[in-house]
Amino acid sequence: MDAKASLNPNMEAAPVLATRWRIAWMILAWVSLAIGLVAILIPGLPTTEFVLLSAYAASKSSPRFHAWLCQHRVFGPMIRNWHSGKLIARTTKLSASLMMSACFVLMAVWVPHRWLVVLAGLCMTAGAVWMWRRPEPTSAVSD
Repeated sequence: MDAKASLNPNMEAAPVLATRWRIAWMILAWVSLAIGLVAILIPGLPTTEFVLLSAYAASKSSPRFHAWLCQHRVFGPMIRNWHSGKLIARTTKLSASLMMSACFVLMAVWVPHRWLVVLAGLCMTAGAVWMWRRPEPTSAVSD
């Protein structure tokens, strides 16, 4: 038995643990991106937040995947805006507000529990207020 191995029997544990965390971050990155893609089609489900979470998780697990996200023609601008000072483009704010409004109207018509509609409306209002208080990028940053 080697002298170094006898001093530290867990020598192999650190790389294995690091690999497990890297895999967990990669799974989170892909799942978040998948949910973000589905969210494009479902009103009320936020797209931007899941894409940003995907970029964060990819930065922890795969520089190649993170670079691809940052250079993507659709996802790249929102990620770069967020990295440039937590900026949100006005078009993103408008489309999110319209989707939240449409979702609220659909819920008001179809959901029988009024308390759930009110709760969802309050949450959407809080999200919209937070979003509209975020600074907007200049034309050079927003692409």
